[in-house]
Amino acid sequence: MSKGKNKILWAARQMPVLAGIAERFVKVKPLLDVRISACLHVTSETANLALALKSGGASLRLCASNPLSTQDEVVQSLKRDYKIPVFARRGVTSKQYYQDIKQCLGPGPQLTVDDGADLVTYLHTKTKRLLKGVWGGTEETTTGVLRLQAMAKARQLRYPVMAVNSALTKHLFDNRYGTGQSTIDGILRATNILLAGKIIVVVGYGWCGRGVAARARGMGARVIVTEVNPIRVLEAQMDGYEVMPMLKAAKLGQVFITTTGNRDVITREHIKLMPEGAILANAGHFDVEVDVAGLKKMAKSVATVRPQVEEYELPDGRKIYLLAQGRLVNLAAAEGHPASVMDMSFANQALALEYLVQNHKVLKPAVYTVPPEIDLTIAELKLRALGVGYDTLTPKQRRYLEGWKFGT
Repeated sequence: MSKGKNKILWAARQMPVLAGIAERFVKVKPLLDVRISACLHVTSETANLALALKSGGASLRLCASNPLSTQDEVVQSLKRDYKIPVFARRGVTSKQYYQDIKQCLGPGPQLTVDDGADLVTYLHTKTKRLLKGVWGGTEETTTGVLRLQAMAKARQLRYPVMAVNSALTKHLFDNRYGTGQSTIDGILRATNILLAGKIIVVVGYGWCGRGVAARARGMGARVIVTEVNPIRVLEAQMDGYEVMPMLKAAKLGQVFITTTGNRDVITREHIKLMPEGAILANAGHFDVEVDVAGLKKMAKSVATVRPQVEEYELPDGRKIYLLAQGRLVNLAAAEGHPASVMDMSFANQALALEYLVQNHKVLKPAVYTVPPEIDLTIAELKLRALGVGYDTLTPKQRRYLEGWKFGT
């Protein structure tokens, strides 16, 4: 058995919810002959989503949503063992990346699956002629949802998109626990540093930042949080973290981890203040959070000292280390989120696509949240798979919560 197929089957062992959905899909074929173009990180977990969609009858084409996240052995297995067209290779240029997206769109999808909205924006700007055949789409991540909401606000979005990231069974677990663990994993694989005692600056305190901060603190690090949202600043403060402006944190940090989804959150101005040996890592979707171009201009020399570790020597002799070229460190330097958490994320994808097939005729071009019943179904299936029991409301309790006449 090939290395890629082994990885796919190993991930499948940790994805019982998606497996259960695939079993039902085999019987009812909710996606029969539906053309789907999917732009996702091509990993062993994604492979299991692809197989679930194929089991539902879909005609699927897949490409990568990041030049450095592709697992080539998984691509080979999907092509050879499962006959799924995949247009992805690790380390492609930007030009080839978009060429792969163009090929993935093929004769024109009826449904799209995206992670970061690159496929959707390409479809809306470069291949507009294909838009008339699209029923709807799904979006996996926060950054992509923000882009799509901006498109919808500008009245440029031409079909309905389900924001999978809005599902509670996605962002509360994938973004928090998945990003938290896999980001630390990527940093450790790249550097092999000891986190205990290190001063780690987490930039952004959304669900991804919360997860990273918690995992770093759990490994003995002193964690500083920087944020621009006053409510999240209060949350971080009351969660027990040190909170301060980035200009102050830059002087103290030894490891900096960006999790904002925004650009230029670490700039040349910040880098000038950083101590010798500071490590920069990004856990946001695109490589814009650290001003990599500015760092290159500052440096008098650049050298690759370990796989996924670049050493930038500044004019004053200080050395700053950038991981994974400023791209997603958890996928470029490690294997991404654990399969167990992607089980729920990709279950949301599968059920959201089924929902779109059933409802696309009544949905207008807009960004939609995942229906609560899908969330609850996935949570129940996951708990059942984990063997976790829980209480349910009695009829009397339900009447009390739904009524208004019961008082003191």
